Parts: sequence; structure tokens; C-alpha cells
Amino acid sequence: MRSKWKRTLLTLVAGSLVVSVAACSEEDPASTGVNLDGKKVAAMAEYKAGDQFKATEPLDVSLLYLDQAHYPMKEDWAIWKEISQRTNITLKPTVVPYSDYDQKRGLLISSGDAPTIISKTYPGQEAPFVSSGAILPVSDYLDLMPNFKAKIDKWKLQPELNTLRQEDGKFYLLPGVHENVWQDYTLAFRTDELQRLNLKAPTNWDEVYTVLKAIKTANPDSYPLSDRFEGKSILNYAGQTFGTQAGWGYNNATWNESAQKFDFTGATPEYKAMIEYFRKLVAEGLMDPESFTQKDDAAIQKFASGKSFAISSNAQNIVNDYRPNVSKIAGATVAKIPLPAGPKGDVIRGTRLENGLMVSAKIAESDKFVATMQFIDWLWYSDEAQELVKWGVPGTTYEKDSSGKRTLKSDVAFGGMNVGAAKNLQRDFGFQGGVFAYGGPTELLQSMFTEEELAFQKTMADKKVIALAPPAPLSEEERERATLWESPLKDLVTQSTLQFILGSRDISTWDAYVKELDAKGMTQFIDVVNGAHKRYKEKNG
Repeated sequence: MRSKWKRTLLTLVAGSLVVSVAACSEEDPASTGVNLDGKKVAAMAEYKAGDQFKATEPLDVSLLYLDQAHYPMKEDWAIWKEISQRTNITLKPTVVPYSDYDQKRGLLISSGDAPTIISKTYPGQEAPFVSSGAILPVSDYLDLMPNFKAKIDKWKLQPELNTLRQEDGKFYLLPGVHENVWQDYTLAFRTDELQRLNLKAPTNWDEVYTVLKAIKTANPDSYPLSDRFEGKSILNYAGQTFGTQAGWGYNNATWNESAQKFDFTGATPEYKAMIEYFRKLVAEGLMDPESFTQKDDAAIQKFASGKSFAISSNAQNIVNDYRPNVSKIAGATVAKIPLPAGPKGDVIRGTRLENGLMVSAKIAESDKFVATMQFIDWLWYSDEAQELVKWGVPGTTYEKDSSGKRTLKSDVAFGGMNVGAAKNLQRDFGFQGGVFAYGGPTELLQSMFTEEELAFQKTMADKKVIALAPPAPLSEEERERATLWESPLKDLVTQSTLQFILGSRDISTWDAYVKELDAKGMTQFIDVVNGAHKRYKEKNG
């Protein structure tokens, strides 16, 4: 019989296909009948939020580690030494390259060989492994995690935790948690060209079109916008302002507030309007058609050589990719613009949850289970550890004055700080890496921001945050059925979106495209989702 937990991930709308925290309060081991007798070897007898965790005897803990090409893992990194000295625990990483991570993670779990800590897992990616019992229902053990509980309570994160609950009322992912919603990705422009043409930075998508048109007139041989990330970033951040989900953020189900039901995302008028906008940019030569297929390096090179004047960006892209390259063009400058407003308004869609980790269910049988959970709580959720994995070691990588202001040591570089320094915070020390350094207080998050990025974030804080969609938890049987439709539907939307935008398929065939979606199960899929939502609402109000 096929293992249930090998099934394809059912990626459904964030914040919707889950059970409400309001319906299930945070469990603790006692209330769920979990017996921890014989499982407290190396654990601290008294451990509360703010305490330094230290195992009472040395302990090894295995970790699935996503390796980044631009700061490959080194065994002699200071981060490993610091974690071990502070906690008496030695992490044993299974190192997997970024390109193979999702596949390798699934294979390790399916074979029963997954490390204890399965890091770099985004909300929703745990779903295929729930019914098998391969991963721990971490919500049963929150009493072992006082730092996590304290942040949930202090920052009132219960609504976000709604998005993690499975149909059984439990959640199986420990997410990174932020104090506030924040937006990083947006368009970056060659600001010297805007000044030369007496153009103001655009504030909405209509103005983006107007600005690109003016740049095209002045530079007829250029594509004013030649994008990176295969278009997945720009469709993601633009999509939310059109009232839809696209690109990196695409989900098949979108909550329709006015109709109080879920609609199929790729067939909505809002999704069509977004496609028509980008089709116009491509058709008029304002956006490079290769934006949706080219590798990042090609897009960066076009921007660096003056063949384009706008590109998707986050704060680090500005510092690491764009400014060093455009410096070869005399007088060239580049900066992000605040996310343009769209038909939906001046809005952002966001959650305060980040990628986090799963825990192998096998550890619950270990005599060192409690110590392991205490360690996870300290390393990913304590204030001290969040500062450690981000900034490193005082006196070695940074200094902290009496007011709490942190400053990197002059010989250590990261982002826009100490550019050209001999050492790098990520590559040479292992800090500020993607496996550990996610979530935390806004002050800590912004402590490495440049003044420019702080000003950007201040502007973004004025935007309206789109409310999370309501719960619609699928039963195991419904998940089985929906999985058969999910991937084929998403694949058709992705393929057709590209065809519509590039003009290989005319937008006049939209109705035919919707019929193709229906033939692949669109109506049945949405009926299942709405049925689950209705059932939840009737049960929980």
C-alpha cells in the first residue's frame, strides 16, 4: 500500500485551509495525555522564557541543513562553536544544496532517515507528512517551549497560528515568527535616469507604466524593465495590489470577501486584470519578454550595462548585486521604490510567520526528548539566540554600546555594512544564515537595515495589510481528492499566465482557458474548499 505521507504537497491558500487556534487552545503535554517520564535526560529541571538553556550533559542533535552557494557551510564556523559552548549541544548537520533541498527533504522523511530537526520548511510544506505520523505534532508540546509561547502571547500571533492547524486541530510546523508584517521585495529603478528625465518615482502601477514609457522614448533600444526571478517576484508583489495571488505567492484558492466564499485564483477577474497589465508592458516593449525565463545573472547584467533601468529587488540585492555593477556607469544610482499601489489599493498581503522547522516524530521516543525541545525553543525563539545567529559574537563580529546599538566590527562585512572588508559575516562565521536567522522583534530585524531601508520600511508601514483568509480545514479524504486536482490546475495557470503575458496566447481566449481549468477539476476543487469552510464555520462560528 502506498505510504500516505509520500503524497504530493497540497499547497492551498495561506491562512485558510486550517483550523482556528480559537477552536483549540495551545496544548501542553499534560492536557494531551503525553507521558514524559523517562524522556528528560540532559533536560533542565527549571527552564523558562529568558533562561539560557544548557543541557545537563553533552548531547548531539541532527539537523537537516540547506546549503547556500554564496556562503557554503564550513565545519569551523564560529556559529557551531558558540551554539555548542552555550547549550552543551552539538549540532550534526546533514548538508543539502539549495537546488535539491525540497526533494531530498521528502526522500529523507519517506525513508525514515530524516534528522531530528528538519529546518527551512515553509508553512504548508509539512502537510504531506502529517497523516503518516512521520513528523511531530509540535502543538502538543508547547509547554516545553516557553520562549515560543511568550512571543505568541506578547505579539498576539494566534491568528497567524490559525494558518498552521491541520484538520485534527494540531499544528506540525514551528514557524519563524515576526513581531510585525513587513515587505521587502519591490521594483528598483535607476534613479539617475529618473532624474535625468525629470520623472518622479512611481507610486502606483499606472505610474509605473507611464515612467517605463518615458524611459523607452528616451532609450528606444532598451527594455526599460528586464526582470529577474523569472517573473515570480514581480507577479507576487504586484498580484496582491491587484487583489489576487501570483508568482511566488500563487495559491489556487483566494478568499472573496464580498461574496464570503473562495474563488479559483487563476480564473478571477483580478487575475485577468493583472495578466492584461503585464501583457501591455511586454507588447509595448516596456518589459523584456525574457523576464519570465532568463537566469538572474542575465537580468543583472542587462541592468548593469544600461540595457534596462528597472528590476525586482530586495534590500540585499541593491547592495550586493546592483550598486557594485552599475558603478561602472558614470553617475549611475539605484534605489527601491515603495511597493506601487494597484486596483486593490495601497495594500500589502502578509503574515508574520516565516519558514521554520519540522521535528521528526521519532525523537518523542527518545530519553532526551525534553532536552531537545528545550534546545529548539532556545535556539530559534529566545531573544539571546536570535541576536546570536544574526549578529554573531560581541567583540568578534560586532560591538554593542550601552544604548543597545549594534555595530559590525570594521573587518567584517554584511549587506551594506563595511563593504569590501576582509571577512564576511555569513561566509566566514556562519551567522545571518537562512537556516537560523529568521523571525524576531522588529528592532532586531531592522538592526542591520541601512538608513535607506529604514526609510523604505517606514513608508511601507503605512500601507493597509490585507486580512488573513478564514479557515477551511480539509479532512484527510478531502485532501486526497484535492491533491489530484491541485498540481494540474496550478500547472495550467502557470503555463497560461506566461502565454498570455508574452502574447503567444491571445487574451480573447480567456473563456476557453477557464473551460480548460474546469475540465481539470476547478469547480470540484473549489467546492471542496468551500465545503470545508462552511463546515468549519458551522462548527466554530
